[in-house]
Amino acid sequence: METVVLVHGLWVHGIVMELMRRRVARHGYHALAYSYPSMRLTLAENAERLARFSRAIAAPRLHFVGHSLGGLIVLRMLERTPDLAPGRAVLLGSPVAGSLAARRLARLPGGRAALGRSAPEWHETGHPGFENRREIGVVAGRLPIGVGRIVAPDLPAPSDGVVSVAETRLPAMRDHIVLDVNHFGMLTSRAVVRQICAFLRDGTFVHQ
Repeated sequence: METVVLVHGLWVHGIVMELMRRRVARHGYHALAYSYPSMRLTLAENAERLARFSRAIAAPRLHFVGHSLGGLIVLRMLERTPDLAPGRAVLLGSPVAGSLAARRLARLPGGRAALGRSAPEWHETGHPGFENRREIGVVAGRLPIGVGRIVAPDLPAPSDGVVSVAETRLPAMRDHIVLDVNHFGMLTSRAVVRQICAFLRDGTFVHQ
């Protein structure tokens, strides 16, 4: 059975992906919610942990879905682990082009600590030199409700309240779609799951 590994974002545990995991599984996939220490370890360390987890999965096709920081960890892992089973990847609200909200938060007292060790590393090293070894789809949101608007009231529109649509664009992506969801609402949205599964199946989203 094709396997899908779901990777959560900053400040949370893999349990937040459980509803999405169940819904993806109903589309015929073996879905796994992966959990990692988003604050304590660096991006490279979390990418290596995900790689070790993924190498232990025996599946003919291995897909990845990463939300926010989870998408950055997926990208860094794929950049450094080309020997995994073939498959596709979907990024949900991941600030691959950098995050204005994160940069603003880092300037506030205690803000750098609140971002943990993984997120700042992406800004320092940039996105990977990805060479289309795996088809990547990107889902962005345009419902601007989220904590990002508090620390960065000038966050460019459209945005999901934390990450702007422009910040989600990856040069190597195969397809990109913008939905009426906010950053954390992606995790409970049936529409997002339908688009994830469409891309994993066909390599493209369902555009109206």
